Amino acid sequence: MSSTLKLLPILSALLLGGCSTMFDKQVEWETIEPETYPVLQAIGYAPISPQRGGDTTTKTLMAIKASKLDAYRELTEQVYGQKVDGNQTLANLVLTDTSLKSSVEGVIRGARVIKSYPVGEDTYATELELDFGRVYAIYLSTAKPKRIRKVHYY
Repeated sequence: MSSTLKLLPILSALLLGGCSTMFDKQVEWETIEPETYPVLQAIGYAPISPQRGGDTTTKTLMAIKASKLDAYRELTEQVYGQKVDGNQTLANLVLTDTSLKSSVEGVIRGARVIKSYPVGEDTYATELELDFGRVYAIYLSTAKPKRIRKVHYY
């Protein structure tokens, strides 16, 4: 009888624990949308005369492309930040070499060219705009962000 009394609490715990797995739940999700969207702007510059090409028209087209890439670099820097690496070398407690390197890495989607125009006689500029409302719409088309709206237990 005493062995049965010892098994009774263990059996009742197993039975009660097993009952909790009988309940199921349904989770309702809703998407999250920000209240406001920032708009970033960037300007990229490129010289015309050092560009590769046989004539002025080709060099101008290359400068337009380079200024657009520079504007994208600036937008990427605003969105993701800039990585800066520095290095200094000492020999006999005298600074012999100093180097500084920076890099930017990221993906920019949804930017649009506002305008491209010459600045002076030998420089080209391109203005870009990145509207985060547009970026959010692109994001929603690829991934559906969600949060729990309601949970039903059965």
